[in-house]
Amino acid sequence: MKALVLSGGAGTRLRPITHTSAKQLVPVANKPVLFYGLEAIAEAGITEVGIVVGDTAEEIRAAVGDGSELGIEVTYIPQEAPLGLAHAVLIAEDFLGEDDFVMYLGDNFIVGGISGLVDEFRADRPDAQILLTQVSNPKAFGVAELDEHGKVIGLEEKPAHPKSDLALVGVYLFTPAIHEAVRSIEPSWRGELEITHAIQWLIERDLHVRSTTIYGYWKDTGNVTDMLEVNRTVLETLEPALDGEVDEASEIIGRVQIHQTAKVSGSRIVGPAIIGPGAVINDSYVGPFTSISENCRIEDAEVEYSILLKDSSIVGVRRVEASLIGRNVEITPAPRVPAAHRLVIGDYSKVQISS
Repeated sequence: MKALVLSGGAGTRLRPITHTSAKQLVPVANKPVLFYGLEAIAEAGITEVGIVVGDTAEEIRAAVGDGSELGIEVTYIPQEAPLGLAHAVLIAEDFLGEDDFVMYLGDNFIVGGISGLVDEFRADRPDAQILLTQVSNPKAFGVAELDEHGKVIGLEEKPAHPKSDLALVGVYLFTPAIHEAVRSIEPSWRGELEITHAIQWLIERDLHVRSTTIYGYWKDTGNVTDMLEVNRTVLETLEPALDGEVDEASEIIGRVQIHQTAKVSGSRIVGPAIIGPGAVINDSYVGPFTSISENCRIEDAEVEYSILLKDSSIVGVRRVEASLIGRNVEITPAPRVPAAHRLVIGDYSKVQISS
């Protein structure tokens, strides 16, 4: 069995972070969200992995390499444009061959991995197996319709009038039957080859499409709110490790990881929180559910429920929270005279100012 991991896409909902970084590489608890999926695939016993890449291909390659550090063998599959999930299957046919495979969206996060799902699929081998979960906003997802016996009878992509609240989770399992389906469908109104249309093609030909409804934790980390929520969830499982330099004037409470090259002085850190390599925390407060990446500096400041990407600093600022802060960012107070906010903000940014 092989895996097909989708790591293209523009990541428009995470702009401006994704203007300069692949959305799949935004870190959760200081590890790229893509790596959680790749690790889940490896834990399921799948080692041959094709990664579909787009404009951020070089960055994905630099981060993942040949996959050996994650216990997998990676083949990169270029996609000229984000033309749909079924299009990704179409261009990966040479790699997939006649093998069954799991398709995993690289910006999705599922607590508990996929080993049980893969074992179940291997045992029964339906033509397709989809994961479903109840959502409050089904119009934003692919939606499944089930009959009274729980059988999948229809799928729609982002329907205006959803027939259920069961959304497709970004993990699919297929036999080679899917290849004829993706070759047979036409682009949707969005100009994309939709995987929902391909699965619907299987349903209409009485092939076996099975669904599994999951009630555990799943998130599409495509926006800031969900990214922070996933970060919170991962940090709740954090194992404490105070390996860095912490002075006697500092107070460390709860589940906190401090990298061996990080330094903490005169500060209070309340976990769960993670402090990355080379980070410096001085005369500051770091609150729960905060991830501080490598070479960040927090001085005379407060930050909570936030993610800071590498090489960024917060100096002399009170109470930063619920924030996703990019790389090489500097956050400082404005001069007192004249009293004003001074901002250099990129496209598609969002700023909330307490005044």
